[in-house]
Formats: sequence, C-alpha cells, structure tokens
Amino acid sequence: MNYFKTTVLLIALTLLLVWVGSMFGGRQGAVFAFAIAMGMNFFSYWFSDKIVLKMYGAREVSEQESPAYYGIVRELTMHAGLPMPRIYIIPTNAMNAFATGRNPSHAAVAVTEGMLNSLKLEELKGVLGHELSHIRNRDILISTIVATVAGAIMMLANMARWAAIFGGYGGRDEEDSRGGGLGMLLVAILAPIAALVIQMAISRSREYAADKGGALLTGNPLGLASALEKLQQASVARPIGASSATAHLFIVNPLSGRSFVTIFSTHPPIEERIKRLRAMA
Repeated sequence: MNYFKTTVLLIALTLLLVWVGSMFGGRQGAVFAFAIAMGMNFFSYWFSDKIVLKMYGAREVSEQESPAYYGIVRELTMHAGLPMPRIYIIPTNAMNAFATGRNPSHAAVAVTEGMLNSLKLEELKGVLGHELSHIRNRDILISTIVATVAGAIMMLANMARWAAIFGGYGGRDEEDSRGGGLGMLLVAILAPIAALVIQMAISRSREYAADKGGALLTGNPLGLASALEKLQQASVARPIGASSATAHLFIVNPLSGRSFVTIFSTHPPIEERIKRLRAMA
C-alpha cells in the first residue's frame, strides 16, 4: 500500500508541475516541467532523507558517543528483526523524534537532544519503538518523499505568487495579461492546499499503527503513552521550529506551538493516541 501511495503522490506532483509549466510556457513549458518533475522524483527517492536530516542539523552518533541511545536501538532492532539504522541527534532542547530513509536497509532514526535528556528510560524506549515500527511498516519512504514533494509545491506557490504580482505588467494585451495574473494567483492559492492534502494523504492511521507496533515491540504501552504526553506538552512550550513540509515526519506535531488548524493536522489527536495505548495496557 505504501508503494501505491508513493506512486500516486509522485504522479500528482508531476501533473501539478506540468500544469504550472503549461501556464508559464504552453506546450514547451509543460514538456520542460515534466523533465524537471522526473529529475525531482528521482532525486527525492534517493536523497530526500539526507535533505531532511541536514535541514534539522542532525548529527550521526556512534555507540561510543551515545551508548544508552545506541544500546536501546540495537536491542529493539534485534527484537524487530530489522537492520541497525543510523542514529542521529538533533541539537535542540525541543523534544521530538522522527525516522527517515527509503527502506529498512537505508534507514535513520533522529531524536532531539532535549528528548534524550528529559525522558525516562521506558519512555525513550517507547518513542524509539514507535520510530522503528515506522521503519518496519515501511512508512518512512512515503513520509520522506512527501516531505520533498510538499516543499516543492510550496516553492511553486511562491513562484506563482510573484508571477501574479508582476504578470499584469508589460504584457502585449492587457486582458491576456490580467488573465495570466489571475491564473498564477489561482496556483498560489491552490498549491498550499494541495500540499496539505498530500501530507494528510499519508493517513493519520499510520501513527496509530506505529504506536501499537512500538508498544508491542517494547512490551510497555504505558511507557509510550507517558512519553507522548510529555512530548506534546514540550511541543507547545518549546516548539522545534519545523517546516510545515516535514511536520508529518515527527512523532508529535512539531507545529503544535503555533496557531494550526486541527482539522489540517497530519497527526491524530494526542489524547486519542494515549487513550488507545492505555487501553492496550
């Protein structure tokens, strides 16, 4: 199912770029945009995980540098039958975590320094079990590519906005120029909405599945429930300053500290997640 979702999202991005290209340059513009889309799709598949890790300044750490963190991940991956992922620390006092990569053999787990220093052992295990469940369920490919896709769509929206502002000047025909400006304005309005829809298409259900998988992997649903409660409170008090294009990657919504409409959230309600975990216990 995740491979099907990936295909649908990449096709949607391609069609969007072709549409915008045709508005800028007709048939030639559409062909050029299609070529750009193919290159972007290839690049996002192979390199989007590196982009996301670099975006948050994540630093890869060894067992010698962080023996407790490394030891928990190694223990859980052995239980889950997974290859050992690369592990990273994000240098911030905010509390959050995410997994990325295109498959279990090329996966990475990143946690913030604040989370490592604040959570109890069982809570930390719960969070890492959740992220490893994403890897085992192969959610990370779709999540990582969507981060790149959503960012590209937001870039298109910015381009369209500037085109709408300046498109009405210097044209050969005032009516055509005004029509083109309206078309660009339409792109500027619709593109951010499309980005939200793509992020929500990942489905909130994957978070529920990863919660359940993490609880089963650690054998302690209450540890993850307690961690989610603390992470939610911390995301309001000390938001990580995440991009909206990558918000869906994190275990709790990193945008919770901002004015963010709940209906458009990429995460299910934290209260419901905690309730389900406690019911498991």
